[in-house]
Amino acid sequence: MLNRVGVIGAGQMGSGIAHVCALHGLEVRLIDLGPDILTAARDSIERNLARQASRGRISDEEVVTAMTRISTGTDYAELSDCDIVIEAATESEDVKRDIFKTLTPHLRADALVATNTSSISITRLAATTDRPGRFIGMHFMNPVPVMQLVELIRGIATERETFEAVRDLAERLGKTVAEAEDFPAFIVNRILLPMINEAVYTLYEGVGSVRSIDTAMRLGANHPMGPLQLADFIGLDTCLAVMHMLYDGLADSKYRPCPLLVRYVEAGWLGRKAGRGFYDYSGDVPVPTR
Repeated sequence: MLNRVGVIGAGQMGSGIAHVCALHGLEVRLIDLGPDILTAARDSIERNLARQASRGRISDEEVVTAMTRISTGTDYAELSDCDIVIEAATESEDVKRDIFKTLTPHLRADALVATNTSSISITRLAATTDRPGRFIGMHFMNPVPVMQLVELIRGIATERETFEAVRDLAERLGKTVAEAEDFPAFIVNRILLPMINEAVYTLYEGVGSVRSIDTAMRLGANHPMGPLQLADFIGLDTCLAVMHMLYDGLADSKYRPCPLLVRYVEAGWLGRKAGRGFYDYSGDVPVPTR
């Protein structure tokens, strides 16, 4: 049974994974580049746990206990006794490859490695490690403490025992598993990101404004969030990276990233995390930028 979990990357996804693992009784080692990032991550996890407690979903004692299960550090050597390490770094294949090359010499021979990639080939990433049979895609949805789904993706070399152990882990975390094949963007983003990209095209071509597009999809398709608002929440750089992965991997023009999406990313307008994307978040109420 997997009881000690390492998480690499203390951003929104990594913090969320650490949160749910600690809340469900697992010991967590959270690793990132610097102490400031890790301090911010711990503060964020504690706030989110406290929010759950304020809504009666967990007790105050569970908040305290969960926080004691999380330790942080900057040295991969601190992951040497982990049963599984989940990589949750930025959606860049080069970054992830470098992480795995640095990580694997520190791990036990029987330790499993998972990646939270939302679009990159599991087979290719596994091939950069010394343990492709014990490597798997474990794609959590954002925000991790709220969303119920985890996509599990086997690479060509992933062993059955690895899949079963990680599926059991996901279920212990209260998640529902969807099995996906190792194709670009898997299931959720293969369907979701082209929809977002088409919404950006709709804006680019002047069919509707930001507010009109989001209102139309919220009220006309009963989506909880408009596609441009959702893009800002995901991060426009992540949206663009997934579209590039689809376009390059499937060689179909329907996946061509919208030039307006490219332009926003080049401008640094990456969405909520940058304070500006399809909406401006500098005030109390988000205001459309187009």
